[in-house]
Amino acid sequence: MQVVNIGIVAHVDAGKTSLTERILFETNVIAEIGRVDQGNTQTDSLELEKRRGITIKASIVSFFVRDHDLKVNLIDTPGHADFIAEVERSFSVLDGAILVISAVEGVQAQTKFLMAILAKLGIPTIIFINKIDRRGAQSASLIQHIKEKLTECVLPLSTPEKIGTKEAFIVEHRFCRDTDPGFFEECLEMLTLNDDRLLAAYLRDEPLPEERIRRALTNQVREVKLYPIFFGSAITGIGVTELLTGVATFFPTNSGLKDAPLSGVVFKIEKETASEKIAYVRLFSGSINVRAYVPVSRNTDIQEVDTYQEKVKKLHLFNEGRTVQASTIEAGEFCKIWGFKQVCIGDIIGERSDRIKDLHFVEPQMEARIEAKDPSQTQQLYRALVEMAEEDPLIKVLKDTFHHELYLRIFGEVQKEVIEAMLQEKYNLEVRFSETRVVCIEKPAGTGQALEMITAAENPFAATIGFRVEPGTTNSGVCYKLEVKLGSLPLPFHRAIEETAREVLKQGLYGWEVTDITVILTHTGYSSPVTVAGDFRKLVPLVLMEALTRAGTTVYEPLHQFELSAPVSAISKAMYKLSASRALFDKPLLRGDTFLLTGMLPVATTEAFKRSLNSFTEGEGILLTRPGGFRQIEGAFPTRKRADFNPLNRNDYLLHVLHAY
Repeated sequence: MQVVNIGIVAHVDAGKTSLTERILFETNVIAEIGRVDQGNTQTDSLELEKRRGITIKASIVSFFVRDHDLKVNLIDTPGHADFIAEVERSFSVLDGAILVISAVEGVQAQTKFLMAILAKLGIPTIIFINKIDRRGAQSASLIQHIKEKLTECVLPLSTPEKIGTKEAFIVEHRFCRDTDPGFFEECLEMLTLNDDRLLAAYLRDEPLPEERIRRALTNQVREVKLYPIFFGSAITGIGVTELLTGVATFFPTNSGLKDAPLSGVVFKIEKETASEKIAYVRLFSGSINVRAYVPVSRNTDIQEVDTYQEKVKKLHLFNEGRTVQASTIEAGEFCKIWGFKQVCIGDIIGERSDRIKDLHFVEPQMEARIEAKDPSQTQQLYRALVEMAEEDPLIKVLKDTFHHELYLRIFGEVQKEVIEAMLQEKYNLEVRFSETRVVCIEKPAGTGQALEMITAAENPFAATIGFRVEPGTTNSGVCYKLEVKLGSLPLPFHRAIEETAREVLKQGLYGWEVTDITVILTHTGYSSPVTVAGDFRKLVPLVLMEALTRAGTTVYEPLHQFELSAPVSAISKAMYKLSASRALFDKPLLRGDTFLLTGMLPVATTEAFKRSLNSFTEGEGILLTRPGGFRQIEGAFPTRKRADFNPLNRNDYLLHVLHAY
């Protein structure tokens, strides 16, 4: 049996979950179609998803097409920007994607962002224009907007008729010059751009049978050179049968990989009531059996690969809207695995292969302090947040043990509301947040050096450490180098020094994480058998922060790279508001009755600008943002209080670590 794994992605409210319900109904997985507004859909199972009418967690369902010859595993993904981490994780395991666009609202901000990711990752994509039965639905004009705003490489395989009435229906195009000459010419025009042999045959006026054109189209869709467009309505079912035929035709299936070495990736984690982890795995090749021990590996913070063994206690396979217990899972499938105790999202099962896509997830650029309304539940709150962070690795929990405070790194206010609601529903915890603030970074301003000798009277530790810090290249993170021989210290001591140095740099001179820095270990020394790894761990903060103080640091704020399109009538107001938001932008580009502005916008002012966009563009403005790096803050800058014993104050630090308090 062949298997294909696909995802449904879209801007909020374009109809992803409704389309999933319709597909499951048409393929006899469910007997009755649920509705998002009624909270009874198959995939939005969280109470919060049902109440808010949005998808928060990616859900998996399966169904069969082609007379049960092809199994389709489908992921219904979130569309809101605050849950883009869920979308990106889902992308890493897809063979193809359906990008849903509303025929009424058209191309929206998240539509453009999702299309860009799909193209970058080389994921074959079908565009499904939904809601063609609604009043105000577009057809030809929407295709033109798709060409202008997404990609010119699109080919509508059907045409909707009587748009806006209950009698809307789909007319399929034919790959034949005699019966559908207009479409035939349009199809050949698109296909010959990437197929020289087809172009030569066309120029020689050779007969071009439908089968040859269909085969060329299929190949180009799978090679992400062309995007087919289907029309329909998830609510009424119009066009869904044609869409399913497209899924079976255009997306590559997984076959012939059962006998290859085991290779898979963990893309989602859930926890049962007993806190046992359930790992969601996409198996790219090989097979996995119950009670087998399998190697699991992950990249560590110090750029090494950590490999360990886990035992498979139980396996579940997705099958027609539910999961069933299985003894073996073969290549191409999604599965749920019980028994992996240490597993994290992104871990590799078996061997790494070129079929596994490396995704560099966007870091949350905002943080807020969170506290339990009942102070006695603080520890319970911390355990709950850690558990939630394991299921979503881009919820970052920071514990300030010095001030006994908890912080969350998040993507936006909606995510904060969702976390608050989930803590209430799942853990019976009532919490409150502080005001959200952006997360800045520090970079070294120059070069600094410091040294502590083991024989010095002011050094209470049985260790010698010398550091030199220098500015690194942009986006280099922390680059750690040695100017001492690796054999000058036992390896555990070297490891202790590097691990502590990386931990110390999470708080710079002004409390922000230090990045784009090169740290060079210049001196080491120890006294056997007196010296222990703890001597190095306690001395590193003093020496490293002294070197950093001599180098100095500058504070940078996060930026969004933005793209704003809106009616020409709003251009003056848009430029004024962007300037007031401390944005830098290029000259506007005019495209008919709309304009396009691109530039950089501080994360700190992005939310306020988004809130004002609808009013001054009368709901027609589209703002697309993505991470745009950082910009040095001129003048006064924010600081963050330290969450340690402050090695910048030598006397106070030593009193703490030597337990003199």
